[in-house]
Amino acid sequence: MTATATPLAPPTGRLRRALVDSATMTRRGLAHWARQPGALATGLVFPVMMLVMFAYFLGGGMAVEGGDYADYLVPGMLALTMAFGLESTMVALTQDINRGILDRFRSMPIAPSSVLVGRSLLDMIESAASLLVMIGAGLAIGWRWHGTPAEALAAVGLLLLLRFAMLWVGIYLGLVAGRPEMVQAVQILVWPIGFLSNAFTSPDTMPGWIGAVAEWNPMSATAGAVRDLFGNPGWTGDSWAATHPVPLAVAWPLLLLALCAPLAMRRFSRLND
Repeated sequence: MTATATPLAPPTGRLRRALVDSATMTRRGLAHWARQPGALATGLVFPVMMLVMFAYFLGGGMAVEGGDYADYLVPGMLALTMAFGLESTMVALTQDINRGILDRFRSMPIAPSSVLVGRSLLDMIESAASLLVMIGAGLAIGWRWHGTPAEALAAVGLLLLLRFAMLWVGIYLGLVAGRPEMVQAVQILVWPIGFLSNAFTSPDTMPGWIGAVAEWNPMSATAGAVRDLFGNPGWTGDSWAATHPVPLAVAWPLLLLALCAPLAMRRFSRLND
């Protein structure tokens, strides 16, 4: 008697299973939020505190050509808020690794990709909430957008695209780090990279090579594109990055996604090998 191989599930069946499992992983994270609302509230309030401090402590001494400093600052802070989310993603993943939760998930009959996809969907929900809170805070301090509704939606889309890319950077780095204490080393790097951008001031005011690095920073691209779409004053320059922020704001996140998402999936499949 010859053994017969079990036929593989059709592609549509595997996709449906992956979507269902990803939704389950997302609901797991939402349940954790319900039990620990303080951590979520802190994550939403901290960027607002930074916005208020920079707007009122530094805003009086900052001059922006063509508008108020708040109109320049808020888009930059929105971009920074979207980029800084990778730290919380790394912490959550490293905690799951050290508690053995990811090992249990890998041993279960679920789509392997659903664990990481569910993590990214959960963080995107938090990101959307954080973006709404920050936009509300910006309006409260006097910021306004002057573009069309379609341009405003495009700006929000670019911000969320940057966030999605940075989440996968955080997922990959979290899987590589493996321990929560290693996240601190990444935090030391994230803040200087975030501030080395046009979020708070024009790269033209920075020394030579530092200004060049700030011009090509992914966060500078998104901040510049968002300023253009919102109709807010931006920074001027002759470089390609300064004159084409929108295509650069699309290209940078797509490049990061193309690089980090496959690396994260591969790293996850080889955990503890």
